[in-house]
Amino acid sequence: MNNTKNKILIYASLALGGGSLIYFYLFLFSGPFTLINFNMELVSALILDAFLCLVFFFQHSVLIRKSVREKLSARIPDLYYSAFYSITSGIALFIMLLFWQRTVTIVTAEGLFYWLLRALFVLSIAGFYRGIAALGTFDPFGTVKIKRSIKNRETASLPLSVKGPYLWIRHPLYFFSLIMIWASPNLTIDKLLFNIMWTLWIFIAAMLEERDLAGEFGNGYREYRKQVPMLIPYKIPRKK
Repeated sequence: MNNTKNKILIYASLALGGGSLIYFYLFLFSGPFTLINFNMELVSALILDAFLCLVFFFQHSVLIRKSVREKLSARIPDLYYSAFYSITSGIALFIMLLFWQRTVTIVTAEGLFYWLLRALFVLSIAGFYRGIAALGTFDPFGTVKIKRSIKNRETASLPLSVKGPYLWIRHPLYFFSLIMIWASPNLTIDKLLFNIMWTLWIFIAAMLEERDLAGEFGNGYREYRKQVPMLIPYKIPRKK
């Protein structure tokens, strides 16, 4: 692939992967909003919303698996796979958010509790990006590899990182995502469905990721797994 096509792929990954992530944050912060309203009955709306979640879960959890990546390697070289994954994730997330159907409100937080939830959401975003920073050369959109390829530079393998929030839990990005999901002052029936489905999926995704990480980092990760909780920070880190 020539450099022009490489740059187009980079912009597409940033636009779809990064853009959908920003859109998702707005969805979590502001609550569900319906851009395309099908005027469905409650049950039908919830079935559609559940289906949209499952489409995203399938894309996000299946394409990241090492076995699937190996099967697709003949068509999608390793250099471009992360960008391909970012683009398809962005499309799946945009579809979910675009066609999401809002339903009736169950409960609304007011006063001090409202502002506590808002503060918790903002702190969770800060914690999420602290987790990304702790990883070092994290490349969520697959653009770093391509940029280095354009400049004829090799991409170093990502080492096992155990610092910052990773001293407390093995999956801080999932942990802070869970807080953002639930720190909503306005709870609708569809948002409750969303919260439950995404919470279950995050736990399943974390367990699947554990298996891949153990295969990649071997005994080092297995030892780390024994010492640090997966998603709930209930232990004080040992001083090294």
